[in-house]
Amino acid sequence: MAASLAAAALPAAAAPQRKKSMHASPALIKPPRLQAGDTVGLIAPAGHTDAPSIEKAVRNIEAQGFKVKLGTNLGAVFGNYAGVWQQRLDDFHGMFADPEVKAIWAIRGGSGAMQLLPHLDYKLIRNNPKILVGYSDITALHLAINRFAGLVTFHGPVAVSSQSEYSMTHLMNVLMRPEENYVIPMALENSRKAEEEPEYALRTVVPGTATGRLTGGNLCLVAALAGTKYAADYKDALLFLEEVNEAPYRVDRMMMQLDMNQPFSQAAGVMLGIFEQCEAEPDEISLTLNETTDQHLKPLKIPAVTGYSFGHIRNQFTLPMGIRATLDTERQTLTLLETAVS
Repeated sequence: MAASLAAAALPAAAAPQRKKSMHASPALIKPPRLQAGDTVGLIAPAGHTDAPSIEKAVRNIEAQGFKVKLGTNLGAVFGNYAGVWQQRLDDFHGMFADPEVKAIWAIRGGSGAMQLLPHLDYKLIRNNPKILVGYSDITALHLAINRFAGLVTFHGPVAVSSQSEYSMTHLMNVLMRPEENYVIPMALENSRKAEEEPEYALRTVVPGTATGRLTGGNLCLVAALAGTKYAADYKDALLFLEEVNEAPYRVDRMMMQLDMNQPFSQAAGVMLGIFEQCEAEPDEISLTLNETTDQHLKPLKIPAVTGYSFGHIRNQFTLPMGIRATLDTERQTLTLLETAVS
């Protein structure tokens, strides 16, 4: 066992890759909706966790009326990761293969999810469609699964997130009470917070309405995957991006990387969430966050907004990857045009 784990600890790129049997763009499929009393699998596919966080995540899931099944390696630690990549992969595949489990919820983001991408069994995932929820580093899994398994997954709160009424209402409406033309207004709590923290302010950079499938996630992950086969393809799509704890010059660098790989102008619209703690230090010579992002958004001829209610924040709505939606900058809403679950 020790020898096998030591081998698994090698960088993912060094391990042999399986040939994928699926085409890059299979037809979109939707997971079955959640029902009260269903079992939710709790896993850590990226950063490590600890006992208090696991206890909190279990309470959060049970508070929504679900049972919890813990990943076998949930408490594993390997550096800053939740075990070596093989352990995390085993838990991920195990939850998809388990008929008792109806949804899979990442306990946190962190780092390391990208290590799983070359080893994911996309056929297993497509043949056992289930709800997958998480954000931040989980962006890598969302993009890869959406592209190679064609499964709708959900960019939403991680299981250990402090639950708010706004976040849980929109998450559970999308997962349990689906409806067409579901209108998502921005969180009033975030608008109130904008009085003291400007990054929470809703801003329309380029006005208009735009319709397209939803894709995107955490900016550094979307940028890191640019140029790879797992990259987000946002042609004619609504591209959504969020970030945390990154200086404006780094935000600019990542947005430049994306724009040079695939011009933002090819998107139907661009929606930036709340970039918390992304302003420069007071004594540092720097553009502001808004000045930085405006360099990329103002020249566009497509709708572009910032400060929408998603990101590393308490009050965030859930974005189903691959679902068609409409951004309305005048109403400051996002409308899901179709259900995200079957």
